Amino acid sequence: MLPANTERILARLGEDARVLDVGGWAAPFRRATHMLDLMPYETRGVMGGYGPEPERFSAETWTERDICAREPWPYDDGYFDFALCVTTLEDIRDPIWVCSELSRVARAGYVEVPTLFAELIYNVEGNGTWLGHEHHRWLVEAGDGGLVFTHKPHSLHPDWRVRVLPRWAGSMTLEDRLLGLFWEGELPARERVVIGPFPTDELVAKVRARFRPTRRELALKEARDRAGHLAARARLPLRRAVERALARPPTRR
Repeated sequence: MLPANTERILARLGEDARVLDVGGWAAPFRRATHMLDLMPYETRGVMGGYGPEPERFSAETWTERDICAREPWPYDDGYFDFALCVTTLEDIRDPIWVCSELSRVARAGYVEVPTLFAELIYNVEGNGTWLGHEHHRWLVEAGDGGLVFTHKPHSLHPDWRVRVLPRWAGSMTLEDRLLGLFWEGELPARERVVIGPFPTDELVAKVRARFRPTRRELALKEARDRAGHLAARARLPLRRAVERALARPPTRR
């Protein structure tokens, strides 16, 4: 969580404020009085935590459930003074529902997600050639006073044009990687529904405007992609032969 925003949240909370942390199992917000997460209380904190000690929540105020289940969360409307959901919305199957429930049960809150450019960093975990974290389902941007979610398609991963290269990623600050949004009364959220080809050219334009690659970088990336394509075509006859062999029924002995 962005440190400056942690301090901002703590500064606004009164001593008796009721605070809900949604999806905070891995790194709970210690000032939260209530927790809502799929994972159990006893296994919390695998990535530490943040905010002042000791923890305000307890096993009794930890609710273990699927936050995306289409059932209202077990809290009354406006029960909480503040609710937060940090680096969780990009992971889950129904962030629109979660944002609507955040708006219902709390009068104000804070959400944090990876920025678009953080989600396009090439090989960010060092163990695969995909973009961003492999378990993330959404590209998230700020818009309409809230959040706009676009499904993250598999077709992006091999597309060299949208990759944020390691050299560029090295220049990104924490604020470049995380998008934090405070809200009051309601957290607007919607999905950008893509029917037909994915608007990859929009991402290409945004990446190039942000990082301004040199002509040499673009030429090298294109040449590398072309070489990979030619190598794949050269392997095509062998791959088809293997596929034909696998398609034959097994021989009985």
